[in-house]
Amino acid sequence: MLVSLRIENFALVDRLDLTFGSGLNVLTGETGAGKSIILDALDIVLGGKINSRVIRTGTSKTILEASFQLSDRLETWLAAADIDPLDEPFLVCSRDISNSQGSLRSRSRVNGVLVNKQQMDSLRDRLVEITAQGQTLQLGQTARQRDWLDAFGGKIMALRQTVAEQFGRYQAAQQRLEQFRQNEQHCLQQIDMLQYQRQELQEAELNNPDEQTQLNNEYQRLSHGVELQQHSYQTYQLLYDHPQGGACTDLLGNATITLQEMTTVDPQVQPILDLVQEALAQVQEAGSQIHRYGESLETDPQRLEAVELRLQQIKQICRKYGPTLKDAIAHQTRIEEELQSLTGNGQSLADLEADCTATFTVLTQTCSQLSALRQAAATELEARLVKELKPLAMEKVQFQVDLKPMEPAAHGADRIAFTFSPNPGEPLQPLAEIASGGEMSRFLLALKACFTQADPVATLVFDEVDVGVSGRVTQAIAEKLHHLSQHHQVLCVTHQPIIAAMADQHFQVEKQVIGLNGKDSKIDATSRTVVRIHRLDATQRQQELANLAGGGTSDQILAFAESLLTQAAQIRDQKNSPAKKTKVNTRKRAS
Repeated sequence: MLVSLRIENFALVDRLDLTFGSGLNVLTGETGAGKSIILDALDIVLGGKINSRVIRTGTSKTILEASFQLSDRLETWLAAADIDPLDEPFLVCSRDISNSQGSLRSRSRVNGVLVNKQQMDSLRDRLVEITAQGQTLQLGQTARQRDWLDAFGGKIMALRQTVAEQFGRYQAAQQRLEQFRQNEQHCLQQIDMLQYQRQELQEAELNNPDEQTQLNNEYQRLSHGVELQQHSYQTYQLLYDHPQGGACTDLLGNATITLQEMTTVDPQVQPILDLVQEALAQVQEAGSQIHRYGESLETDPQRLEAVELRLQQIKQICRKYGPTLKDAIAHQTRIEEELQSLTGNGQSLADLEADCTATFTVLTQTCSQLSALRQAAATELEARLVKELKPLAMEKVQFQVDLKPMEPAAHGADRIAFTFSPNPGEPLQPLAEIASGGEMSRFLLALKACFTQADPVATLVFDEVDVGVSGRVTQAIAEKLHHLSQHHQVLCVTHQPIIAAMADQHFQVEKQVIGLNGKDSKIDATSRTVVRIHRLDATQRQQELANLAGGGTSDQILAFAESLLTQAAQIRDQKNSPAKKTKVNTRKRAS
């Protein structure tokens, strides 16, 4: 519930501090007195659109502040937004608007904490619902009609959220399928190329990263076999078996014999003898090994050709996948991994099509459940709305919620339209195309009455919903507003004395011209126009109703105003007392 509203330097308002009560709060005043300015301030403090004209001329900053009674629902919102509650049981929304060098700036706060537009919009939906004359246009909007029907249906909103989630999954499945189809040709080409490369590398049988080095060595040996044999034989002769007796072993053997003779004379020669004997043994071993090496050498043209071909194959592989043989072997491993990702991850066309079909089936099934709930809610809303419209001088009205199937979407698979016929014998037509302004106002009021129990918003605001209606209808609207005020706080701007008489709190809005000292002034160059609001007592209310009824202070007009207040009190008593209401209805039936 809106407890208070503080306005500073807003349009024609220099400063206002308003306190509202529960029930029906009515604002009245002459046309152009500034009644709608108050509602505009409430709209803007809760995140409404602004322009430079909202800042009072001659000032640079507007301050708006609205305090609401704290409820469990608001405490939950504060906790989710990580905003601490105040010491007092209120939630305070404020907004500062400044104009600096033509740049309009605005900051919104909740309990003193800065909040963004999205947070403010979320909170606004929990605080106030403002219904102005222009908002009757929403009645013709399909999306708005769907939202109203779903909100009326209670459990529908939860199922609609499920539909939205399932639709999101279906869209994602569609996107994956479409992406797969778009990439399928490229993917197949990629798989083809990788499979060709894998086959080429597999056929090359690349297992040993040192194979190229080993083959190069073997190639050199095979291609120089004869030369190596000749050199090994010559080396053998020089070391061990020279035909002219000058082999290294012969010379070392002679040196050994001489040194042995010397050791018999001088033992100090023994170390030299040991060295020569060791060298002789090593030369003998070297001669033996070079002999065996020479014997092992073969000239194998076939093996030489095979090695040469293998080296050519490896060089070609390395040019394509290298540069080294080790790099080519690593590339083969990567090819296997890429092929696995392209062909072995379960994302085949058939799998994606099956997934898309499955998600669509689940979506359509849930949409069918949603349609069934909507149809039941539509039947109930039709009956209840017609019942609410009849007292508003629309006894013969026909109303129907037209549900037609459509392709599933985030909000379901129903195209919803409110159809309406105010006159007997006339066909049902879309509400926006046939209803007059007065009928739209009454329709909107009746619709709000249908939501009195289910609507969680504590404060309902109506800006001249009584425009274009007669006195008898005005009485019905007044009673409807009173009915709404039993479940919500209602703020209503009106020009109708019958409606104003039903108020629990009555505020008069007027313009005044003041001087620099802030007091009433004669108009001069220093004069300013300001908006003032007064809460009226019983006597003042009677006078205000008389002004609304026709102006003046004649006894007849004042008596009429008094009769309106008396009638309103009786209606309130009847509405608030079931026993009295039953007796009145009984008397009506008897008459």
